[in-house]
Amino acid sequence: MSSRRRTLSLPSWLPVDAYILALVGTVVLAALLPARGTAADVAGGASTGAVALLFFLYGARLSTTEALDGLKHWRLHLTVLACTFLVFPLLGLASGGLVPYVLTPELQAGFLFLCLVPSTIQSSIAFTSMARGNVPAAMCAGSFSSLAGIFLTPLLAALLLGSTGGGFSADSLLKIVLQLLVPFLAGQFLRRWVGGFLTRHKKVLGLVDRGSILLVVYTAFSEGMVAGVWSQVTPARLGALLGAEAVLLAVMLTLTWYGSRRLGFDREDRIAIQFAGSKKSLAAGLPMASVLFGAHASLAVLPLMLFHQMQLMVCAVIAKRRSRDPEEARDGEDSASRAPATVT
Repeated sequence: MSSRRRTLSLPSWLPVDAYILALVGTVVLAALLPARGTAADVAGGASTGAVALLFFLYGARLSTTEALDGLKHWRLHLTVLACTFLVFPLLGLASGGLVPYVLTPELQAGFLFLCLVPSTIQSSIAFTSMARGNVPAAMCAGSFSSLAGIFLTPLLAALLLGSTGGGFSADSLLKIVLQLLVPFLAGQFLRRWVGGFLTRHKKVLGLVDRGSILLVVYTAFSEGMVAGVWSQVTPARLGALLGAEAVLLAVMLTLTWYGSRRLGFDREDRIAIQFAGSKKSLAAGLPMASVLFGAHASLAVLPLMLFHQMQLMVCAVIAKRRSRDPEEARDGEDSASRAPATVT
């Protein structure tokens, strides 16, 4: 019986996740059976409600006490915010040098928008936990990044994207606040009454989280198929985009890991910084893109979609390897990272 189980299980190093397969399947479904007409209106309304529900659940799960305690770790949160809203945008601006030889202007705009999106919450927590890092810090860092992104992402888009996207306006900010911030705050307010229920049904609500994102992905890619925007992306351009995103992810993973070590953070904090500071949120990015880019949102979110899948696969491998680090290596890294702090 044990040998049978062994043959059915996937190798521990293989970055295959059912959610990634579901994302790919959703894109294929949107390509073959895109929502049109009334079905598109229904799907659009459902995806808006799904995102609001997603952020309500984020707010209801975040303990106010833990959030306030997390503020004490301000150096870590400032480091994650700097990576998300300073280093990433600078790298996104540098990608302008890839036009027109590597990226088209439209793909470069989407690449830059990807660099302006806030960090993730759920996957940052999951990977930090898997790697035995500072989970409360990752949870607070992801939540603070998402809240800051509600205001910073539209402002940065207006500043850096200009007329390429819809940019910042009072109307766009209001739509983003109503769809993301208001449900989050409602979840925080109702947490004392619904928190216990959410804790008891974590697995079911996890499916709701992922299902919400899949619905938003289907809606965005359906709009792209109906508008014919995917005919603008050749296989060569798609491969070039993947290559540019692989370099972007590698730079950020390296910078967050070794940079946080130079700043004197211990191993558990460095893990939280690496996973929270190197990733981008599909759940927050998709609704923001639909507001900021309007009819062109489907092509603008393609780089974010691809980066999201890439970061999940790569971070899954890194988290598994970090979880197998021997205890002696962890202690050695902690003492090495603390050494600069004691000298200064």
